[in-house]
Amino acid sequence: MQPPPDSNRARPGPNDDVEDLMRVAHAAAQLAYSPYSKVKVGAALLAEDGTVYTGCNVENASYGLTLCAERSAVVRAVASGERRFRAIAIATDRPQALMPCGACRQFLLEFAPRLWVHVQGAQSALETVNLSELLPRAFAPRDLT
Repeated sequence: MQPPPDSNRARPGPNDDVEDLMRVAHAAAQLAYSPYSKVKVGAALLAEDGTVYTGCNVENASYGLTLCAERSAVVRAVASGERRFRAIAIATDRPQALMPCGACRQFLLEFAPRLWVHVQGAQSALETVNLSELLPRAFAPRDLT
């Protein structure tokens, strides 16, 4: 699915190799710690400068403490000083693609409200959507001013 035209959004650039980004996300999924759900998810977050930060889901017996792959990648990037992102690739070992959960959508919005989100399952085609479509009318930092 191609994102609809919108001149207010930064499009993935010619140097954004989505297939490479997705390969990195699939590799990150293999590092997941998921003894409870048995679902492995990996994320590859592309910063404005071209640096890629990876993350994987890390589960906990106290389910509320589980960390999703998307948030794991953002935390790694922020801890490295990064604050601006162009795209994220999210891969899973499940046959179908999995979209980011609500908490991850909100977390990603904090740093990149126009982020391109690429998702793919182990047996599914690549899907691309803009975060603004996944979280319309979102509560954002601007709402606190």
